[in-house]
Parts: sequence; C-alpha cells; structure tokens
Amino acid sequence: MLTVQEDLSSLMVLPSSHFRNLTVFPLVRPQQKEKELDYLLLDEGVSSGTVHITELHANGRVPELRLENNADKPVFLLHGEELLGAKQNRVLNLSILAPAKCAISIPVSCVESGRWHMAATDMHPAAHVMYSDVRAEQILQVTQSLRSSGTPSSDQASVWRNIAAKAARLKSVSPTAAMSDIYKSHASSIEAFVRAFPWREQASGAAFGIEGRIMGLDVFDHSKTMQSLFPKLVRSYALDALDRPTESSAPADQRDVVAMIEAIGEAQTSSDKAVGLGKDVRFTGRHVTGAAVWAEGRYVHICGFADPSINKSGAASQTHLTRASRRNLF
Repeated sequence: MLTVQEDLSSLMVLPSSHFRNLTVFPLVRPQQKEKELDYLLLDEGVSSGTVHITELHANGRVPELRLENNADKPVFLLHGEELLGAKQNRVLNLSILAPAKCAISIPVSCVESGRWHMAATDMHPAAHVMYSDVRAEQILQVTQSLRSSGTPSSDQASVWRNIAAKAARLKSVSPTAAMSDIYKSHASSIEAFVRAFPWREQASGAAFGIEGRIMGLDVFDHSKTMQSLFPKLVRSYALDALDRPTESSAPADQRDVVAMIEAIGEAQTSSDKAVGLGKDVRFTGRHVTGAAVWAEGRYVHICGFADPSINKSGAASQTHLTRASRRNLF
C-alpha cells in the first residue's frame, strides 16, 4: 500500500484559472495511463435505478442511511456529497467505495435540522458538495471520532451551527434550515463560478484557493471521476467564496499548492477498514487535515484541507519539498 505522500508525489500542478476571489489549480498525473473506470459514480447509479439510498428503517436514524447497490460494479460516494429526500437531507461523512451486489449502512450528518418527515423514500444526490468550510471541520471531527471510539461520527450540533451561521451571513432563509436552500438562494452567482472554471483535460484533481489562500484539494484515481464531480466541487468552494468579504482578489500561488502537498506528506496518518471496500486513511498535521480511500490497489480519492497557517508568505511555502517540486509546477 502506497503512502498518501507517495501517491501525490506524481502530481503536476498546472497554471491556475481565476474568477473573482476563487482560484483553481488543475492537478494531473502526466505519466499515468488510465484504465477503464471500474466503478459507478453515485449520480449514474441512482439515475439508472441500480443504487438506492433510503432510511435505515421505518423510524429512521439521523447518523445512518442504507445504501443498496444492485449494480455489477462498486459505486463511489464522495465525502460531503449531499443526499436529498427521506426524512431529512444528509451529507456523507466520508468517501466510500460501496461493494457491488450488496447493501451497507453509510455514516452521514444531517444538514436540514427543521424536518423529520418523509419527503421521498429514495434519496438522490444534489448537484453540489457540502461547502468546504464545514467539510474541513467534519473531516477532523470524524477523524477524532474514529480515533476515540472507532465510529465515523461527526459533531452534529457543530454542523448545524455552521450551517445556521452560513445562512445568516448569506441572508438565506429556509423553513427547515436546509443547507440546500443556501445553494438555491445563490444559484445564479454560483453558476457563474461553474462557467468560469471548465474541467481541464486529463485533470484527475484540483486545488482551490480563496482570497489568495489555498483552502483544499481533491484528487481522484481517474480523470473521468474528476470530470464528473468537478462542477459539484466548484459549487462547494463558490459558496465559500461568496461568504468572503472581498468579491475579487489576487490569485492564489502555485507554491502554496505544493506546500500543502508537502504538509500532507508530513502529517500523522492512520488507517483502518473502510466503510465498504478497502482502507480508510486519515491524516492530521500542523497545516492540514484530510482523508483518503485506498481500494483495489490505489487511492480512489484523497482530500485535504489547509488551516490558516498556509498562506502566501508563510514559512510552509519555503520547505524542502517546495524546492524539490518546483519543476512540476508548469
């Protein structure tokens, strides 16, 4: 099993695109020859009728849902992907590669605190991922929960508080305090970001910066996965960009993407059996927190989030890995 650092070492950070106060850096593996994708994405599994996500049982349970995969392939679910319907909207606590022809329980967090009645039996994925501010917090909460109790649980009260504060700042009103209503109320502005950042050919990942600071990155095992999920990720960061005081700013720096990758490599890591296939890998360092799924001999997904110590002038940008990796910036 490769380390996360070893996997990320092959990445090339391409020149960025910038719109208003958001910067996006495509990440590619230039020497990797991709095989045919051997799993389904959640959207295609649900739309084809082979994947069903429902309440765990008739009474329901807030932190768990039931996923039934009737397809001949595993199905990939992305950490932070929002699921709409059932008794309340939820988001995934971690990324999962769910086995084929199998039903499993999946850990989730509620993102609609004012509803507990059935809207639709089957849930369907939203067109966005949970915004990066709370996604980063949730990663750390789940990591701490796994280390203390062995369960992939979030701090549900903290998630609700974060959503309520976000809604208040962005002047979004929802009768059920639903995160999805924040996205709806700012849909026009968010889609402007989506149009500004088309997927870059062959990119299997991306790093995102807001107001000149790198906020996080997501890397997948296949460019087709990134192509499909990229608009959802852009919407996630776009909502955070709209929640910043400046509408425009200087772009983030490529050196800070490299610094973040270095921080991931230096972070303390742990791994355990994943929900579904493979291993769930966790890393926490002075500058980053994140998680990954290792299955079928590769990392299917890696996500990392930076704290405020990673910035343009910070010492983290002046490290050995930054210097050694400069040749991979362009």
